[in-house]
Amino acid sequence: MLLAYVRQEFEAPVGAILGYAEIMLEDAERCGHHSAIGDFRRLRQAGIKLKELVSGLLDPATMNQDFADFRRNLRHDLRTPISTIKGFAEMLLEDPQVARNGAFTHDLEKLLEAVGRLLPQIDTLVDFDGVSLPTATGNKPAVDALSAVLKSVPSLSSPASRKTESSRILIVDDTAATRELLLRRLAREGHHVVEVANGRSALDRVAAETFDLILLDMMMPDLNGYEVLLQLKTDARFRHIPVIVISALDEIDSVVRCIEAGAEDYLSKPFDPVLLRARIGASLEKTRLRESEQRAVAELRAEKERGEALLLNILPKSIIPRMHRGETPIADRFSDVTILFSDIVGFTRMSSRRSASDVVALLNAIFSAIDGLALEQGIEKIKTIGDAYMAVAGLPEPRDDHAQAIARLAIAMREVVGKVSKHHGEDLKIRIGIHTGNAVAGVIGMHKFAYDIWGDAVNTASAMESHGVPNEIQVSEASFMRLAEDFVFEPRGPVEIKGKGQMVTYLLRRERPR
Repeated sequence: MLLAYVRQEFEAPVGAILGYAEIMLEDAERCGHHSAIGDFRRLRQAGIKLKELVSGLLDPATMNQDFADFRRNLRHDLRTPISTIKGFAEMLLEDPQVARNGAFTHDLEKLLEAVGRLLPQIDTLVDFDGVSLPTATGNKPAVDALSAVLKSVPSLSSPASRKTESSRILIVDDTAATRELLLRRLAREGHHVVEVANGRSALDRVAAETFDLILLDMMMPDLNGYEVLLQLKTDARFRHIPVIVISALDEIDSVVRCIEAGAEDYLSKPFDPVLLRARIGASLEKTRLRESEQRAVAELRAEKERGEALLLNILPKSIIPRMHRGETPIADRFSDVTILFSDIVGFTRMSSRRSASDVVALLNAIFSAIDGLALEQGIEKIKTIGDAYMAVAGLPEPRDDHAQAIARLAIAMREVVGKVSKHHGEDLKIRIGIHTGNAVAGVIGMHKFAYDIWGDAVNTASAMESHGVPNEIQVSEASFMRLAEDFVFEPRGPVEIKGKGQMVTYLLRRERPR
């Protein structure tokens, strides 16, 4: 009895749909609307398919499933051809040549009315549980209020809202008519569209090509849409691609499962073209915003790295995190460090007879080479003043071999100055002084801050250089005591040091063979 009632309720709108489709095809062929004939044929074919499905699904002779399964199959199987019919009818209404023919417009609107009557009947049957369903007239104030709100919303079909940026979209659906409908509609919107008929082909295309969005059907043989979605979202290469699931199944559990699995959105068949356009536009806009955000983050990261690199040219690496934490003042006392001062002999006289660019190029070549040597030895460059170079080992990170590291640097510096100056047509020499002792180190300044060291050991190291001999490395007795086993020295004897009196010093020759 129920099946007979359902057949009766379905046959009228299905017959109207097929009837209007056949009439419009005949009129198009008679009037010579060649550009629209193909779509009218697809419309009639979908109507025939719908009629065959209704007859088959509602045939008592073939009913061998329980009512719950029957309702589920009814919704899924009927919505696919209905979606095709609705989509092609709406697209034909948007065709200017078709719209100019009043008969076509009238028949298409009537066909869509029949579709509009059929869809609620399917949903009512599927949702039927033996309880009377409320009607809109039973809650008229709420309906009127909702209508007022909807009327206040600007139309989504305005030309401005239909403007969308061209993107590459992959359509995955086992129904050729649905693929064709989506392809035509999206191509009309300016998108580049690729279509595949099953899940495995979709995964192959995604692996081989770049897509901005995927429209994915749920119900497909072999590998269904949910399984494709899971594979896409668990693969780091593809999880960024937004996926809109389109299916005739609109149960809430299906929606939730897809969203939880990573789907961007969900549309049920038959889809409204305005809603489809809006959902696609929103998904693509989210993608563009994410990409813009990622670019901004990358740019910020690059700027931070450049800033860190600049700071490393000014400050020791271990000091930078302390500055970021807002530590002030940054000051430490070190009981055992070795300090080096150097000065290029005759540089001032040389700079007066050569061009500014030559002077800077020569000094840059010398100091760049020394910087590289200091980096290799793990020595902290403190600063350069004119042609003077200052470095220290043993801070900010203490080390036992700070004196040995400075001695190796000094020997290498002497060789570098000779080679580089000769390359530039000069015969420059360097004077170096070394002393070991305690010092205070910290960051000074607010606008152009610098890491510097202070104390008697600094003054003594400077005196070792200023009272030294050109192309020699003068070492204090404190440093000599640390280096005597590893390096060869020549005693220089007591030297009168301003402010210090006589001090025993040594000239560093070379490192002892090991």
